[in-house]
Amino acid sequence: MPSPDALVGEYVQWLTVEKGRSRATIEAYRRDISSFLSWWGDDRAISDVTGTDLETYLNEMRDTRAASSVARSLSSLRGWWGFLVEEGQLRVDPSAYVSPSRRGRSLPKPLAEETVARLLDTMPRETPVDLRDRALLELLYGTGARVSEVVGLEIQDLDFDEELIRVTGKGSKQRLVPMGRTLRVALSEYLGPGGRSEFPKPRAHAHVFVNVRGGPLSRQGIDLIISARALAANIDRSTVSAHVFRHSCATHMLAHGADIRVVQELLGHASISTTQIYTAVSITSMQRVYSSAHPRAHD
Repeated sequence: MPSPDALVGEYVQWLTVEKGRSRATIEAYRRDISSFLSWWGDDRAISDVTGTDLETYLNEMRDTRAASSVARSLSSLRGWWGFLVEEGQLRVDPSAYVSPSRRGRSLPKPLAEETVARLLDTMPRETPVDLRDRALLELLYGTGARVSEVVGLEIQDLDFDEELIRVTGKGSKQRLVPMGRTLRVALSEYLGPGGRSEFPKPRAHAHVFVNVRGGPLSRQGIDLIISARALAANIDRSTVSAHVFRHSCATHMLAHGADIRVVQELLGHASISTTQIYTAVSITSMQRVYSSAHPRAHD
């Protein structure tokens, strides 16, 4: 099968020549498809996309985008996949049974601070894999970075002198996030003797996190690590993911008095309205504590 870029190019040409679509429409389709391909990653084949994968992608979009944008993205992908099926490049259209309707916007379900502490503080530090996993989870929780941002993180992005991390987010936009003390220790141990250097050929690339073969750690690899470490800590694996660490980071910071604009900058949100959903979580927590603690909260 040709590369995804080549397949997108064929589709754009078909839209231009056969369908006579406007330049603006074609560019919108291209952006929507490219956004999905960036999320999907270069290490996975387009033919492996399932309806479940697409639902996951759309659900993540719904956290930050308007319902109309989500519906348009699905429409763009349906058009492309329909074209690929017609051309014999795909056998199945993964979008066939995916609904464009917007789900109810539920509040994020962050982990309790005690749960995060139990997970991180009980992780062993005996093997290179232990050191990698501990640094990975500390980074996810300590910075609130997206899993795609963690996958792309390189050694040169870590500034131990200034205790800062350069994160490359959506649209290749870069931001600096603090490297907290616990995270700095975990990264130093992983990048020091007995850690990353023990993986096969780790210096063949600049990625911070590597798999057991020495290559860059993938999104799926991170999912597996989180699941395994949650199981080892006797935590329900269905409640823990890279995105939950991001939710937890933001919610816990706001609960401890962080300014919402600081959290917005930390998470790389383009609009503060996206960050405000975490405020609702903090208010819910505050109301629960107030109800149980304030002497005038009851009749």
